[in-house]
Amino acid sequence: MAGIIKIIMNYCKIMKKIPDKFHLQVINLLLIAFIQLPLNAQIPSDYKGKPFYDDTLGFKGPQAIPGRIELAYYDFGGEGVAYHDSTTTNDGAKLNHQCFDYGCHWRPGIPYHIAFFRENEGVDISYTKDWADFKKPNVVEPMVNQLYIGWEADGEWTNYTVDVKSAGRYKIITVYANYDNNSELWLNNKFATKLYLPKNTGYYHQWDQATVGEIEFPAAGLQLITLKYNRGPNLAYFDFVKIY
Repeated sequence: MAGIIKIIMNYCKIMKKIPDKFHLQVINLLLIAFIQLPLNAQIPSDYKGKPFYDDTLGFKGPQAIPGRIELAYYDFGGEGVAYHDSTTTNDGAKLNHQCFDYGCHWRPGIPYHIAFFRENEGVDISYTKDWADFKKPNVVEPMVNQLYIGWEADGEWTNYTVDVKSAGRYKIITVYANYDNNSELWLNNKFATKLYLPKNTGYYHQWDQATVGEIEFPAAGLQLITLKYNRGPNLAYFDFVKIY
């Protein structure tokens, strides 16, 4: 908006000799042009990350709100840009290469692309497994092969370029396992809301679902969401449901 105001002020200085009526018509057209501009210039101008996409999964970003934000689909850009992780290895993919007396973590029939999702990046990602996530009592069953972020450590974060279709206030629903970790959501590099996981499920592979917070999007268009988290749960996704 500051740019439009500057243009109008410069116009007023230059075009003093034009009759008032025509002058006002031109200013009016400039204001209309500003109002009609999409309010999508919300992402910080110095942000270098790019929306995630995956041809194998048939997914093209950015993820949309209202809707589901898959937390494993954080932006491209690497350490310090799209995410920060305390280790350089994807500990979920690393574990899925291993076998123990109770079985292998790469389960039969699971595509390589799921078992070792983004394995060359630092964010720790795995998927729900038959013997780990579906043979214990879950309050809410996660989806089969649901990707999630785990092995979380204090001070880690992930960035998501999202396309907000409608401005307004949204509630945030998640499927999670284990206990609260004082997570926060930031919007365009500004604090937006705290997230609270209300119930300790008792284990990393015992899942529940809860509304964990609310967030206000002042404008529609492309936005940058940052999930800041600490040690604690496995987190699968956030559903953003519009309240008003």
